Amino acid sequence: MRSIIDLPMPFPSTSRLAAIALAAVAFACSPTFNWREVPVGDAGVIALLPCKPDRATRQLPLGTDAVAVDMAGCKAGGATFAVAHASAGSVAQAESWMRAWRAATAQQLAGTPVAETSANLPRASTLVAPVRLDTQGPAGAGHAEAAHVLWFAQQRPDGMALYQATVLGTPSSFDALQTFFEGLRLP
Repeated sequence: MRSIIDLPMPFPSTSRLAAIALAAVAFACSPTFNWREVPVGDAGVIALLPCKPDRATRQLPLGTDAVAVDMAGCKAGGATFAVAHASAGSVAQAESWMRAWRAATAQQLAGTPVAETSANLPRASTLVAPVRLDTQGPAGAGHAEAAHVLWFAQQRPDGMALYQATVLGTPSSFDALQTFFEGLRLP
């Protein structure tokens, strides 16, 4: 019986080492999280996303209104990272829509323990205060997958820009959540 040491190698050991080194370099050049700055909304937030985003616009029911929401998002490292944007005509409309947006998210997470806290984002409006939602406990057993959501707004001359930054799932990198949320930048 032959051992693994006795089996013929497909190429000499120096070539094999060179191939392993080349593979290691190629792997290092294609990380799971390839962070990039991405503008979301018209002259609005700059998001730091871990991959090339897909973009879409859809109508989202916010209270009694159907609102056009622009989104940019992608999947990387076991999680989906996304930022959505809508434009409101006034502070009152922005507050109403933001309450409806948060309620719709809470309804999707029904039965999952969540913690909702006030948040801080430089240059975000305090008229519609930033709010962070994080699911508590493991996914499964009747609970939705992990969710981390930040809602915030920015006052504009023509009204308010509303944003929802979301991470669904548990990223494979411990610091990906922090990188994503700290990478949000308002002009």
